Amino acid sequence: MDAGASSTTATSGQDAPQRRIVVGYTANDSGADALALATRLATASEAQLDVVMVLPSEARSSTVPSDIGYERHLKARSRAWLSEASAGLDADVAQSLHVRYAESFAEGLIAAAHEFGASLIVVGAARGGILGRSRIGSVANELLHSSDVPVALAPAGSRELAASVGVSRVTAALGSRPGAGVLLDAAVRMTATLRAPLRLLSLVPIDLPSGMDEGLAELTGTAHADEVLEAAERALPAGVEATAEVATGDTIEAAVRSLNWHEGEIVLVASSRLARPSHLFLGSTASKMLRELPVPMIVVPRSTTEPRSTGPRTTGKASS
Repeated sequence: MDAGASSTTATSGQDAPQRRIVVGYTANDSGADALALATRLATASEAQLDVVMVLPSEARSSTVPSDIGYERHLKARSRAWLSEASAGLDADVAQSLHVRYAESFAEGLIAAAHEFGASLIVVGAARGGILGRSRIGSVANELLHSSDVPVALAPAGSRELAASVGVSRVTAALGSRPGAGVLLDAAVRMTATLRAPLRLLSLVPIDLPSGMDEGLAELTGTAHADEVLEAAERALPAGVEATAEVATGDTIEAAVRSLNWHEGEIVLVASSRLARPSHLFLGSTASKMLRELPVPMIVVPRSTTEPRSTGPRTTGKASS
């Protein structure tokens, strides 16, 4: 990445909040969707938005002209696009606008997140996707398999939801495999930050081996839901609501379709066990969920340690 990256900056509101969110901006519907989701998250958490456009570095492909005039034009146009995006943001949202150079858009966003100490990177869906769904493009795909910062995917049409909606609920999709404890901790922290209710979604019945007795699978799932709910309630600050549900259905896709989703809701999922420590890797379960989810998904990096177990118990009270 070019160490001499240039930036333009505009701020609004009072002193910049400590929390920062990087949003990968492009001057199209996908960029508008990413900016809208990031604005909702920033509004709910009182975070600062770092709106970033990434341009090819000097080591870019030979297919891109190396003419100095072209580079100046591209930089000036990018700054104009950022200014236009900034003008549409709520005046109460603290913001900074940046132009960065990198080998790839994803690399530039990760580097920006490190530079600003951001807790989240937000990107939009690829063009051509179904309204209300997230279609993974090349930038999101690279981020979801290399970032060490959580990544949020804004479904197509997110720009239609007002920033004032904020975050109505956080759902954490928890299985019994490694990574579930990391996700639970991340969900508790995010719920407290966003001041939103928490729904813990147990995927244990679907995670269990095929052919397992349905009654035993249901009992195992409800016991798991009770266990993670108890753990969450111990960690949540007073006044924050937490509930638990058990996913039902023959497939992940069917389970997602059967669930009730709120306007303004977000979903947290863990990285696959194939992920490098402290990095993301979108697993098969999350990929299947993404195809059906009508709300944004945030993928949390795999940790080097597992803070707590969320494995299923064979006994426990039933929950709805």
